[in-house]
Amino acid sequence: MLKAAARNSPESNGQIPAIFSFFDEVFNNASLPPFAIRLWEGSTWNYGNQDPKFTLELKHPGALDALFRRPTELTLGEAYIYDDFDIQGDLEACFYFGDHLIGQSRSMSEKLRLAGQIFRLRAVRRRGPAENQAARLRGRPHSRQRDAEAVRYHYDVSNDFYRLWLDQRMVYSCAFFHSPQDSLDEAQLRKLDYICRKLRLKPGERLLDIGCGWGGMIIHAAQNYGVNALGITLSEPQAQLANARIREAGLEDRCRVEVCDYRDLDESEPFDKLVSIGMFEHVGEQNLPTYFEKAYNLLKPGGVFLNHGITLSMMNPPTKGPTFIDKYVFPDGDLLPVSTSLRIAEQSRFEIRDVECLREHYALTLRNWVERLEANRDAAISLTSPVTYRIWRIYMSGSAHGFKTGRISLHQTLLARSESKEGPVPLTRCDWYRPCPNGHH
Repeated sequence: MLKAAARNSPESNGQIPAIFSFFDEVFNNASLPPFAIRLWEGSTWNYGNQDPKFTLELKHPGALDALFRRPTELTLGEAYIYDDFDIQGDLEACFYFGDHLIGQSRSMSEKLRLAGQIFRLRAVRRRGPAENQAARLRGRPHSRQRDAEAVRYHYDVSNDFYRLWLDQRMVYSCAFFHSPQDSLDEAQLRKLDYICRKLRLKPGERLLDIGCGWGGMIIHAAQNYGVNALGITLSEPQAQLANARIREAGLEDRCRVEVCDYRDLDESEPFDKLVSIGMFEHVGEQNLPTYFEKAYNLLKPGGVFLNHGITLSMMNPPTKGPTFIDKYVFPDGDLLPVSTSLRIAEQSRFEIRDVECLREHYALTLRNWVERLEANRDAAISLTSPVTYRIWRIYMSGSAHGFKTGRISLHQTLLARSESKEGPVPLTRCDWYRPCPNGHH
C-alpha cells in the first residue's frame, strides 16, 4: 500500500519531523486500511492515499511510549481506557493497526533502536488516573466464591447501563440475523425463538436456563411455548430485574429466577430441556467435566440441552500473558475450541445432535451494541465513569474484530441424553425455520 505523510506542523518544532520519520519506519510496507495519527499539538501524519478510516489522537508525548515501546493487547487497551489516546472514526478498523504493532517480527536490536528513538523524543508516559478498575479476584480460579465475584464484577455494573445499548428484552448474547439491516430487537427475538424451536419446547415442559441474565429467554419460552421455566444467575441485580419483568408479564406461576451456582442445583427433579446462553465461557476448562455431568444429571432421559457459547479458533493460539478482557471485562473467562467442549460433552454421555456456527451473527450483534453505546455516551458515563465507557467501547469493538477475522467464533451445540435406541430428535430440522411469533421471520 502506498503511504503519504501529511506534515502539517510548524517547521520550528524540531521533534515533529523525527516523530513522523519514526512512523514512516514502523508502518513501512504495512497492509492496513488508511488511517491518521494526530499529535497533541495538532499536526497530522497520514497513512494511505484515501480518507482515513480512523484517526488516533495522541493526548501527550508519553502516548508514543504507551503505543510503541512494548505493544500487547493489554498495554494498547490500557493506553486507550486511561486516555493516552483517543480514536475517532471506525473503532473496529483500528484493530488492524493494533494487530500490526503486536505482530511485528523485529530483531532485538531493531526493537532496542526503536525504543531508543522513543526515549530520545522525551516520550515519558504520564501516570494514569487514580481510578483503577481492574478486576481483583480472590481464591482458587472457578471456585464458587471466585466465580460469583467474577460474575458480579462484569454484570453488576448497572442494570441501567446495560439497558442503554441492549435490545428491549435485554438479551446479552449473540442475536440471529437474516440481514444486516435487521433491527437488534428483531434479531434477538428471532434468536430466542430459534433456540426454543431447536429445543422443540412443548406446553407443560420444565425448562432450565443456566446463566439466564435478565430473563429474556425464559419469559419468551413461557409466553410463547407454555413451559414452566427456572433461570439461574450469580448476579443479584440481574435476578431482581428479571423477576420484576416476570411479574410485569404476569408469569409468576410459570417462571422465576434464582441466584444460584449451577453446581448447587437439585438433581432430584430433573428438567425436560436445558439451555445455556453465554454462560459457558465462564465455566473454565478444568470444570467442563463437572458442567456437562451436572447438565446430564439435570435432564430427564430423552431430554436435550442447547449450549450456546463463544469458542476459540485452534488456528489462533491464545494470547500469552494477561489479556485486556481478562483484566477489565471477563475475569477468569476461558475460551476453548469447540472440539474441546464436544469431546468432554461426549465423555459426559451426551449424544451430539447438531453443531451450528453463528460467527458472523455475533460480529453484527456487537456492531449494533457499539453503535447504541456510542449514541448514549453521555448517559453511559453518568451512570458509570469515563473509564468504564471506554472499556466497554473498546472491548465490544475488539470482539467484533475477533469474530470478523475468525479468531473467535460462536457455536450452538444441541446435546441429547439419549438412553434408548431411538433418538429424541426428529429426522429433519424443518420445524426450526417456521415463522417466529408476532410476525417476525
